[in-house]
Amino acid sequence: MNWLNYHHLLYFWTVVREGSVSKAAEKLRLSQPTVSAQVRMLEKALGQKLFIKKGRTQLLSDVGRTVYRYAEEIFGIGREMMETLEGRSPGRAMPLTVGIANAVPKLVAYRLLRPAINQTDPVRLVCWEDDPEQLIARLGTYTLDVVIANSPAPAYLPIKVFNHLLGESEIAFFAPTPVAQRLRRHFPESLRKAPMLMPTTNSPLRHALEDWFETREITPHIVGEFEDSALMKVFGRAASCVYPAPAAIADDVALFYGGRLVGRAETVRERYYVISAERRLKHPGVLAMTDVAREEIFR
Repeated sequence: MNWLNYHHLLYFWTVVREGSVSKAAEKLRLSQPTVSAQVRMLEKALGQKLFIKKGRTQLLSDVGRTVYRYAEEIFGIGREMMETLEGRSPGRAMPLTVGIANAVPKLVAYRLLRPAINQTDPVRLVCWEDDPEQLIARLGTYTLDVVIANSPAPAYLPIKVFNHLLGESEIAFFAPTPVAQRLRRHFPESLRKAPMLMPTTNSPLRHALEDWFETREITPHIVGEFEDSALMKVFGRAASCVYPAPAAIADDVALFYGGRLVGRAETVRERYYVISAERRLKHPGVLAMTDVAREEIFR
């Protein structure tokens, strides 16, 4: 019978989780040649290549993905055993690791992810936020289950991924209640003199809104630009400013930020996607997320 060397498996698992041999070596407090040698020994024992090279990038092979899934389960059970022995037995929760593109509004991400953790079977949610390309690269190493983005994965990336459309929403303008009531009467002309918060100029939404204003011959009075949509809403509430957000989350904007609908920019829409490394979505948490998105949020 062939026995698996779990030290070799641990080093491989750490390389995948950390994203590189150098980071894994730092985590394990070992030299890079030592970590690389241990991974090669695992490949030799399995008789299979765990990584493949595409240009300068190292990606998991099909066998590497399978081994990584088993390693996640093995070391997850090990962590649970230690927690149980220490008197902290949380129960078996299925991990769901999600990358969120930094342009996706936080409330949209919240609405999408909430069904994943409101299930009978427990799910342990882990969220990472970054540029879409960085997140999609992590799909190739299976350190993320899915990525939530407001645009499909670029075709030029060397990683084969699949885009699953969740739906789309009109963009609307919101403001604190007194301001919204005043501006609603003569919308959109009322926006000409209103203090406006906008996304930064590198945002596709900013360009779409500028086109919408130009078509209506409106020059907004921009008092602030924000990359972080949540910070923009907080600032809008504190400074009594108007700000854009997806109409699909109007109830949440009111609940969390006290923002009331002023009016809709009907021709400005944003689409939202789940991006995965596999054609078919299988994780129960992701399936719950996509069902609610298509049947409720973006109906």
